[in-house]
Amino acid sequence: MPVLMYHRIVAQPKSVYERTPADFTAELERLAAEDYVPITTAELVSRRLDLPAGAHPVVLTFDDGDPTAFRLTPQGRPEPGTAIRILLDVAAAHPRFRPVASLYVNEHPFGGDPDGRALRWLADHGFEIGNHTRRHTNLRKATESEATAAIAEEDALIRQAIPGYQPKTLALPYGSRPRRAGLAMQGPGYSHGGALLVGAGPAPAPCSAGFEPASIPRIRSQSAGAEAEYGSAHWLDELGAASGHRYTSDGDPSTVSYPRSEGAVAPECASVVLAY
Repeated sequence: MPVLMYHRIVAQPKSVYERTPADFTAELERLAAEDYVPITTAELVSRRLDLPAGAHPVVLTFDDGDPTAFRLTPQGRPEPGTAIRILLDVAAAHPRFRPVASLYVNEHPFGGDPDGRALRWLADHGFEIGNHTRRHTNLRKATESEATAAIAEEDALIRQAIPGYQPKTLALPYGSRPRRAGLAMQGPGYSHGGALLVGAGPAPAPCSAGFEPASIPRIRSQSAGAEAEYGSAHWLDELGAASGHRYTSDGDPSTVSYPRSEGAVAPECASVVLAY
């Protein structure tokens, strides 16, 4: 299943991490037309997906808390032209296309959110707020104490902005894992159910034996240019092909149907899987 990675939505992209509003809109329209339904990363790692029969899950992730991803107008509404406003508009035209996403933030998200108003709006409207470390720390290069502090400090900032909220997943800055296994998932003051890589391909199905919550690959949103073979347009073509192994919902959130030829399933799903 595709876990798509976005950073900035700009009129004139200068890197592969930027997309134009038109490109972003077209990608969402394609997802809706191909019967993808957005879920959050937290829902993915829960391994219990509640989707209509025949629908395919997709996770939309946004790193760095860039203001082009989300910003509120003085009236408290999502600003036109931002990624979340575009997502809401596309979802309004396609009722099955849920307007949810996972946004991974550092300190001072969305160009500055001193009172936490933007983060609270997102949480109140079903969006996931995830940890991206306080200062976008490369956790591989950091000492263990530095890495732990970078994660714990951002966790505290999110909780402070959204009383009662618990960040459930982490996007690893640069896709770099800490040297000690498990540190990204658990530490003093924080606990995550999943961690996202930068990646370059689809994620295994959450009930497959190959699904690793601490190492979830992502696909960069991209349709053309250098390394486009690792981008979203290529992988959506692959997943939608007749030979593609695209996750398709059976419509019952209490069961997971899967072909016996796929082999073992994750132990966490043993009680709900139905082989055919």
